[in-house]
Amino acid sequence: MSAASVEQPFDDEPFSLTAIADEIMERHPGYRVEIIGGHLLVTPSPDAPHARALTGLMIPFIAAGLHSGETEVLQNVGLWLPTGDEDYAIPDLVVVDADIDDHFVENNAYDPVCFRLVLEVTSGNWKDDLKTKVAAYARASVPVYVIVDRKHQRLHVLTNPAGDTYENHRPHAPGEIVTLPDSIGAKVTLDVAEILEAGRPKNR
Repeated sequence: MSAASVEQPFDDEPFSLTAIADEIMERHPGYRVEIIGGHLLVTPSPDAPHARALTGLMIPFIAAGLHSGETEVLQNVGLWLPTGDEDYAIPDLVVVDADIDDHFVENNAYDPVCFRLVLEVTSGNWKDDLKTKVAAYARASVPVYVIVDRKHQRLHVLTNPAGDTYENHRPHAPGEIVTLPDSIGAKVTLDVAEILEAGRPKNR
């Protein structure tokens, strides 16, 4: 995780983490700022391979019919977390109920009750995706969490949230074809090798 330095702009006035997050985003356009467990997580703009993997991932979800009818497939939507008064995360990709607009909480974040799946493609802050966000999404009772782990070349599928963890956590290696749980609303299969290859720079 790359942290941006922020001077305290509020002097003696009360301040909040949300205000600091807004200040970071204003000073560093393109940065993603999340608040999890009362801590700021700051991530710079994703690289092209990250974006390429994410675009490729949308295709099987949309082809399965998850972007019409009862569900939508969206990117970078805020998820309100029960881990703190100001906590929220911004997953790379989500499958949500189509009535998500009715579940707005605040600060461009929505109630986790309408999230069927969250997905993260790792960047330099891969430890957050593999640890910090596992606990946060489990506490929010998100049914399915998928991690495209570019650091270790694995696709992780986590299901059955319980407390601050998931009862089922299975890493998948290149060569495997993964079928996601039907609970997301349709049958979706992912080619691990194809996804991980998309997440690599083309010149390496």
